[in-house]
Amino acid sequence: MSESPLQDAEDLIARDVSGPRRPPFMFAKRHGVLVAGEEDGKAVVIHTANIDPVAVVELRRLMGQPLKLQLVDQEQFDSKLAVTYEQDSNEAMLMMGDIGDDMDLMQIAEHLPEPEDLLESEDDAPIIRLINALLTEAVKENASDIHIEPFENRLVVRFRVDGVLREVLEPQRVLAPLLVSRIKVMARLDIAEKRLPQDGRISLRVAGRAVDIRVSTLPSGNGERVVLRLLDKQAGRL
Repeated sequence: MSESPLQDAEDLIARDVSGPRRPPFMFAKRHGVLVAGEEDGKAVVIHTANIDPVAVVELRRLMGQPLKLQLVDQEQFDSKLAVTYEQDSNEAMLMMGDIGDDMDLMQIAEHLPEPEDLLESEDDAPIIRLINALLTEAVKENASDIHIEPFENRLVVRFRVDGVLREVLEPQRVLAPLLVSRIKVMARLDIAEKRLPQDGRISLRVAGRAVDIRVSTLPSGNGERVVLRLLDKQAGRL
């Protein structure tokens, strides 16, 4: 299906794409297709070997123009996916961070779509809203850390405030990989690597405050655990 497998793949990976219309992150990740730019009136789409033909048809409809397909290996695809959507994530978080004081964590968690709908949906907005609400609530409470911990039958989110960890939220267990994947994209971590610890960082504004977030992931028997360490740039560690 690829016009020329691996031809110019490295150029596509390195190219800085500015402003193309793109499918949501979950669509790109699930189906292994990523819009990398435009060439000769065609949308350039990099893809993995296990590309879904149905996804190609849907992407063609979404883009409204012919597609030029380029095959890349999984490592190249994951790298480009993370870089491409990391900027989108931070821009979305920044926009929502401006209304931080209006973000109510419990209200947003309560009104999340059903887990089955989130797992099937290609819309990233509900998960982004939940992450933004977690960060906003943590800043309000002067939490130094956010811990996202999957167990066998539950998912727990805890804040560390004044040195004490306390549980603040228990989302549906099946949401763990969605939360972890989105955070890893924002921190420019390897979303495909789940067996080794990783460290990254996110810089954004939360509730009107510039915050540095150090991100650490740690594999466990029940999935990856994530620790977000918050550092207020104006006041030092929260």
